[in-house]
Amino acid sequence: MMRLIVAAGGGGDAVAAAMLHAALYGDNDQAVIFTFAWDRLLIDPRPGPRGADGFTGLEQLTRSVRSVPATARPIPPGGSTLPRLAAGLPHTLALLDPHHGAEGITRQLEEVVSHLAPASIDLLDVGGDILAQGDEPTLKSPLADALTLAACCQVDAPTRLLVAGAGLDGELSSDTLRPLLGPLVHTFTAEDVDAIGGILDWHPSEATAMLAATARGARGTCEVRDAGLPVPLTDESPTVHEVDLDDALSRNSLARAVMTTATLDEAEAHCREICGFSEIDYERNKAAWLAEQPPAKLDPDDVLSRLDQFHSEARARGVTHTTFRHLTEALHLNGSHREALRQLLISSRPEQYAAPLWRIPSDVSSPR
Repeated sequence: MMRLIVAAGGGGDAVAAAMLHAALYGDNDQAVIFTFAWDRLLIDPRPGPRGADGFTGLEQLTRSVRSVPATARPIPPGGSTLPRLAAGLPHTLALLDPHHGAEGITRQLEEVVSHLAPASIDLLDVGGDILAQGDEPTLKSPLADALTLAACCQVDAPTRLLVAGAGLDGELSSDTLRPLLGPLVHTFTAEDVDAIGGILDWHPSEATAMLAATARGARGTCEVRDAGLPVPLTDESPTVHEVDLDDALSRNSLARAVMTTATLDEAEAHCREICGFSEIDYERNKAAWLAEQPPAKLDPDDVLSRLDQFHSEARARGVTHTTFRHLTEALHLNGSHREALRQLLISSRPEQYAAPLWRIPSDVSSPR
């Protein structure tokens, strides 16, 4: 039996989709996970999402849809976590390509639904910003969610909208989202995280990393992103709730606006008009800034010294955990150092690795 899961926000949501599949459907069914190739600049130095023309080795699934096998490769200088993700998951990863707007994504979904006749269709968003109105001052990345919501609402097939880890993306708070959530579908457990193996040991998603960490019992405050946003880790964090799809569309003004878009540029223009910004513009500006920075070197002694200072300041802010993405930027390293930093920290301070997060020690004066 085949299931279709649309990951609203990209690779991190695709990892959560694999956790969800294991939890709800078990090992007997297989899934096609539809996802964007849209990684942060730490992974992909090119702003915005990659389309099918950004890869070699994709496989044709339908006329408009390509799957991403483990042997696929992003075309330099672009980067993508999807091929490595495909190697670690027992599911088919299908590439959502937003370059033809919501109309193009709708066409892709319709083709896959017709081709596979899936037993169920789930649209999964980690964090819940798919329920944003569009004018919230804390909103950071509304475009991908709006496009997938707009497309799913136009497909002539029953689709269930699921929100996992409400508030974990640091955009809309759990207090804001709680009244909007419908029935509890599942609460993730450590066993659900174990079902995806060690993927989150290397995958850079912050929201899904916090989702997994809270499923394993982590509680406190996690600092994320380049801006160091504080995200509460609570008993609500590992839950999955259903939300009425039409209610979400009625709330999300950007999703309604992009429904008839035929290009990504059109969708971006609506995002700037409704939300006051486009997250791709933010990525463009940051990429230009990063290109002007001198190359940083990872000197272990220097890094560990700066880590102690970061620990002290973070603890003073009430932070209990952070992500390796945030650590990489907070310690003034670039994305190419992320994995080396992770290995250095885990080997030097293994007791602080609260997989897949980094725990801030209560004793900030502990020796290196």
